[in-house]
Amino acid sequence: MAARKPISLLKGTEVKGQTWPEEPNRFTADHIDGFLLWAVKQNASDVTFQSDRPIYLEIDGSLYPGTYRSYDAADMAATLQKIYGPEAQARLASGNDLDLSYEVRPDRYNRIRFRVNITAILSKGRDAAQITMRVLPNEPPTLKDLNIEDQIVDNFCPRQGMVIITGPTGSGKSTLLAAGMRMLLERPHGCGKLLTYESPIEYVYDVISSPKSLVSQTEIPRHLPNFERGVRNALRRKPEIILVGESRDRETISASIEAAQTGHTVYTTTHTVGVSATIQRMISSFGADERSERAYSLMETVRMIVTQALVPKKGGGRMGVREWMLFPDAIREKLLDMDYTDWQSEIQRMIPSYGQTMGDSARKAFEDGFIERRHYLLLASSTGGG
Repeated sequence: MAARKPISLLKGTEVKGQTWPEEPNRFTADHIDGFLLWAVKQNASDVTFQSDRPIYLEIDGSLYPGTYRSYDAADMAATLQKIYGPEAQARLASGNDLDLSYEVRPDRYNRIRFRVNITAILSKGRDAAQITMRVLPNEPPTLKDLNIEDQIVDNFCPRQGMVIITGPTGSGKSTLLAAGMRMLLERPHGCGKLLTYESPIEYVYDVISSPKSLVSQTEIPRHLPNFERGVRNALRRKPEIILVGESRDRETISASIEAAQTGHTVYTTTHTVGVSATIQRMISSFGADERSERAYSLMETVRMIVTQALVPKKGGGRMGVREWMLFPDAIREKLLDMDYTDWQSEIQRMIPSYGQTMGDSARKAFEDGFIERRHYLLLASSTGGG
C-alpha cells in the first residue's frame, strides 16, 4: 500500500475525509485503540466497523471513510475479540445482538468511552457483522442542560420510594437518569452510597466532585447476569440509592419494589409511553395470582413517573418533551383504596393536577416555536393527553 503523509493530531488538525495515516495492512487487536483515539480526534461522534467496507466515521452528521482498505473477515474477528471477547461470534451466530460499553485509556488519568452495538449481518452472501460505536461524553449533563422542568427537579430526590423514567428506545432515558444522579452527587451533603446496575454503562461520574458520596457501577451482564441479581446484590451492600437500568421483567420489577419497600430510593426505567400506561404495563408483567398484591406494593412505593420523547427541533437537533406525574401520600392512599383495575383511567384524569400531560408539554414547545405542529399533534395523541 502506498504510504500516506501523516497528519499532526497533537495540534488538533482535523481533515475530513483523511483516512488513518497509520492504517496497517491487517488490523489486529493492537490497532483498535489507536484507531479509535484518532477517530475521536477527528471529532467523530460514531465509528462503524462493517465487514467488506472501510471503517466509517460520522462527523457533523456525514459519513467519511476512516480507512483506505475494506474490512475483511480476519480484521472483523480481531476487532470482535478485542471489543467483546472470545464469545462474540458464537453469540452473534445464536441470533443475539450485543450491547456493551468500551473504553480506551490514552493515559492513566483519562479515558474515552463508547457505547457499542454489535449485530450480525449478511455481506456478499455470507454471515458478517457490523459494530457501531458511539462516543460518550466524559461527564453526564446537568438537569439544567436538558431543560428539565422545575417540578420534576424539585421532586427527583424522594427520601425513599421509586422514581420511574419511561419512554421508547432512544428517548434519552439514560441521559435523564444520569443528569439526575449528577444532581444528587453535587449536593453539598452528597448522596451516600450510590449503586448502579446498567446495560451497558453509558455515563460515568469520575469527574464529578462529591466527597460525601461513593458511586459503584455494575454492568449487566458483564459483572452480574441480570438486573434482578443486581437488585438482590444491592440489598446486601447498604446503599442509600439504587439505580436499576431497566425494569424489563417481573423478577426485576418485583425486586425493585422490594428494594423501595425496605427504605431505599430506587431509580429505574421502562419502555412504556405515558404515566398511566407505565403502571398498567408493570402490573401486567405479573401472573394473575400475584397481580393484585404486586400492584398495591408498586403503588405504595412509586413517587414520580416521567415519560420522555425526543422530538426534532426547528433548525436542527432534538429536544425532550415530557409527561410526568407526582404520587404524594394522599394520591397513593386514594388509589390504594380503589381496585387496581381502575387505576389507569383515574391516573390519566389526575395527571394535569399532579403533573403535566404529554399533550400539554408538546403544545407549550410548539407555541414557544421549538417544534413543528405535526410533532405537537403526534405527541398530543400518543398518550391521550391534549
